[in-house]
Amino acid sequence: MTPWDSQRPRACGLSELDLEKGLEMRKWVLSGILASEETYLSHLEALLLPMKPLKAAATTSQPVLTSQQIETIFFKVPELYEIHKDFYDGLFPRVQQWSHQQRVGDLFQKLASQLGVYRAFVDNYGVAMEMAEKCCQANAQFAEISENLRARSNKDAKDPTTKNSLETLLYKPVDRVTRSTLVLHDLLKHTPASHPDHPLLQDALRISQNFLSSINEEITPRRQSMTVKKGEHRQLLKDSFMVELVEGARKLRHVFLFTDLLLCTKLKKQSGGKTQQYDCKWYIPLTDLSFQMVDESEAVPNIPLVPDEELDALKIKISQIKSDIQREKRANKGSKATERLKKKLSEQESLLLLMSPSMAFRVHSRNGKSYTFLISSDYERAEWKENIREQQKKCFKSFSLTSVELQMLTNSCVKLQTVHSIPLTINKEDDESPGLYGFLNVIVHSATGFKQSSNLYCTLEVDSFGYFVNKAKTRVYRDTAEPNWNEEFEIELEGSQTLRILCYEKCYNKTKIPKEDGESTDRLMGKGQVQLDPQALQDRDWQRTVIAMNGIEVKLSIKFNSREFSLKRMPSRKQTGVFGVKIAVVTKRERSKVPYIVRQCVEEIERRGMEEVGIYRVSGVATDIQALKAAFDVNNKDVSVMMSEMDVNAIAGTLKLYFRELPEPLFTDEFYPNFAEGIALSDPVAKESCMLNLLLSLPEANLLTFLFLLDHLKRVAEKEAINKMSLHNLATVFGPTLLRPSEKESKLPANPSQPITMTDSWSLEVMSQVQVLLYFLQLEAIPAPDSKRQSILFSTEV
Repeated sequence: MTPWDSQRPRACGLSELDLEKGLEMRKWVLSGILASEETYLSHLEALLLPMKPLKAAATTSQPVLTSQQIETIFFKVPELYEIHKDFYDGLFPRVQQWSHQQRVGDLFQKLASQLGVYRAFVDNYGVAMEMAEKCCQANAQFAEISENLRARSNKDAKDPTTKNSLETLLYKPVDRVTRSTLVLHDLLKHTPASHPDHPLLQDALRISQNFLSSINEEITPRRQSMTVKKGEHRQLLKDSFMVELVEGARKLRHVFLFTDLLLCTKLKKQSGGKTQQYDCKWYIPLTDLSFQMVDESEAVPNIPLVPDEELDALKIKISQIKSDIQREKRANKGSKATERLKKKLSEQESLLLLMSPSMAFRVHSRNGKSYTFLISSDYERAEWKENIREQQKKCFKSFSLTSVELQMLTNSCVKLQTVHSIPLTINKEDDESPGLYGFLNVIVHSATGFKQSSNLYCTLEVDSFGYFVNKAKTRVYRDTAEPNWNEEFEIELEGSQTLRILCYEKCYNKTKIPKEDGESTDRLMGKGQVQLDPQALQDRDWQRTVIAMNGIEVKLSIKFNSREFSLKRMPSRKQTGVFGVKIAVVTKRERSKVPYIVRQCVEEIERRGMEEVGIYRVSGVATDIQALKAAFDVNNKDVSVMMSEMDVNAIAGTLKLYFRELPEPLFTDEFYPNFAEGIALSDPVAKESCMLNLLLSLPEANLLTFLFLLDHLKRVAEKEAINKMSLHNLATVFGPTLLRPSEKESKLPANPSQPITMTDSWSLEVMSQVQVLLYFLQLEAIPAPDSKRQSILFSTEV
């Protein structure tokens, strides 16, 4: 035993188990760093390969480049290669002969001390790129060489080399230097303070950080803050921030509805003074405004959709900034740092507002012009239409404003606006509820007040990060004025504060309905909402409520379970069943690799649910899910007949429930912290190596079931154009179910008197779970688990 070994837990203030986990993670991180170094060396080799023949040719009568040009373009590349080859050759044998006492700090310290070569490379980089471009234009042979540089691929790749351009390869060292501190951060995080490596790694990190700060940092311009004093005016009815689609681009607008016109403005960026100003983009007198298509053949413009991953990255940033704000407030109330963070939060939330909506709301002017807004919900679209139509009843004549009148009206918007901030969390007071996280059970009982019999259904929406998402839909109740749905749904909440219900008439004969926004729609009969009050929902009992909407009344019951309560994993009392029973027990009993319930549900969904809009996101009827659960638990022979007759959303709900009720999550309590750390690694090559090693370390039944599910979810996402379920949407649904910290590690809310709200750290944890699943969904290939299983653990050949 080494002296360090004997004092480990005491020196770190950590339990033996925590220490062991941290040291285990060191191994994964270093394995990933090795893989990353190998890739980087292959890129540097690819640069060096043409350099030798070019140098040889420089001394002949027909040089491709002069010696000076070669020196400028390939400046310091041989030195960088030697530094990293030396580092790799030192690190590789140490990782191969791994033990927790293994030291690597001296290698990282030496690497950091040689960063001066990077300083020279970075200073010369601009000149090198300029020279390379000039030489390509002057010499066709060099142009050909610089476009076809070959770097060694991973050893498992079909093609042993990959083609890169000179420009791409010369950027690699620039990119590398910005990553050096990130890699050290990752490694230090998993090195106990008492380990001999700790001071050496700290020293290497200090050198790297000083070096980085000496290289010019990009200064991002801060956006103008949006805060002005509230004003009132008899003419303004409604105003809101909205997203306008202008020549295929999303633009943030402030839209004002006056008693006689609709005005679309843009907030001007201020250079000096703090007074806000608006620019008028366009206006339409209400007498000239319509929602119908001007020309039936005119198509709705293509809506540019932002990838879900980008939206998710923004949500993570927003949660992190909110956490930082809370921490700053506790440390130092009213500090400048808090104000800076609030400004940053406002910028990120503006960006999320700009990027997230995708439902078209079109207005047309009698002069032939059309304008398209993007909003997140049918509810808002209906609200704007209702307000405008109501006001149009009082407007009788058209008019046009002079430029002076228009300028005066636009200037008045500063005082008149009622919405001073983007409709997300920045405008909330600190003591407001951060919303509910967990599961809301909703029973839609019945509705009354319809004037005539028709085919009726309801949809349910909840807010998430400031915009609304459709979460459930009842069946269509045919030919009635008094529908009795009595359907129960379980809806997942993500910081939600409002439940909305929309009631529609299903229009089977589409020609009856005028075409709005370029698409045939069912007719919205009424809409209403209920605030989700944490105090009222605290006792977890059913609460009945009636929502009044346009003369219609809908009866609902709602009940809430917080995430920490609903995700408690309860082992089954009857080991003969499948729900709440360990996955390995079930597969052993069935003599199968993947549990029967998983195979059956996936098969039925692939048979008839792949084109179902919102499959896995839209809730199934709770009573159907419970009936299927009972049938699987008693091994009912008629389960496949039951499934074929049930709504496909109930089958999707049963599959999700099975994974949620496993006594231990699919990714296991043991490996969960490692997956959460692995997904946070900065270097993509290191991350891939680490994540795949971890995945292949899962117990066999867990791994094979996950790979089976993964394959299915990828097939679901292939139909995204129809079912609206992207890889990201699927990761959001399944991530927190397949990955979860064990109960003792879970970050429960600090204040036990408020058990149903969620801290931002927990919100970040949920997002981390989504990111892990999304990572595997986006990987093109995952190695087969059998032959490589053990040998791959320290391999850098992932």
